[in-house]
Amino acid sequence: MAEYFKLQLKITSRTLDDYGINPYAGILLLIAGFAGFSSYLFYKTEFAPYIYVFSALSLISRLNDTKRVDFLKTVFSFTHFLRVRIIENLIIAFPFILFLILRSFYIFSVGLLFLSFLMALTSFSTGYNITIPTPFSRHPFEFTVGFRNTFLIVIVAYILTVIAISVDNYNLGIFSFLLIFLTTYSYYFKSENEFFVWSFSMDAQGFLLQKIKTAILYSTILCLPVIIALSIYKIENSGLLLIFLLTGYAFLITIILAKYSAYPNEISFIHGILIALSVYFPPLLIIVIPIFFKQSVKRLYNYLI
Repeated sequence: MAEYFKLQLKITSRTLDDYGINPYAGILLLIAGFAGFSSYLFYKTEFAPYIYVFSALSLISRLNDTKRVDFLKTVFSFTHFLRVRIIENLIIAFPFILFLILRSFYIFSVGLLFLSFLMALTSFSTGYNITIPTPFSRHPFEFTVGFRNTFLIVIVAYILTVIAISVDNYNLGIFSFLLIFLTTYSYYFKSENEFFVWSFSMDAQGFLLQKIKTAILYSTILCLPVIIALSIYKIENSGLLLIFLLTGYAFLITIILAKYSAYPNEISFIHGILIALSVYFPPLLIIVIPIFFKQSVKRLYNYLI
């Protein structure tokens, strides 16, 4: 198990080298940037703890890719597999948890710790072949596969919504709403086989618009119970909820376009930086989305008519 983490460290180091970044300097810059961004975020907005947990879970969700998890299952015994998944999640969550503790947000730190464990557990099966029905079969495959891998997280989000209303904590309800959007973002982190793109009988623009429309529709279906509950709970905050909904759509579109602007490769480091900067300054999406769209059309030209 130790050898696995040593290998991951070497891969990360070589990736930084490929981008011309000294690994040690990169780590120092990452720590400094993380501390600076965290401090500014908590200074700037009261929603910082929710955004913070949201960001941590977004990073953790990238480890839940089905092929990656299946590979780990073949390499490790069940016990070691479970340990690796939990340790990986905790390594990512640790700096976020530490900063939350330093800021005295103990409930959020415990919640993030719990969700980190939960996301490790949701990626393995117990040996039973259970088919979970979904309302997403018309336009496979991201939501069909993604929902079946993350349905427990969606259930947790619904439970958090009920708790938020019962304890009169609207911010917790907003967090549960964001958690669902975070989950849908993870469905688009991996590129599909070229055959799935080629099978669409349309041009690149039509393909991208179809993907975007499907994502907005299906994400709305998942969010609808939370939207209805929060709207009934505090109708006067519907405007705020609408802003979060539109922002969620904007980032969902950005993730989809980022995926296909790098296709058939995975989302690159540069794409990740641009997305991170957009989280920090959302108006940047006005520039980022058209750039990603133009790149996506070029990337898909050879796969679509």
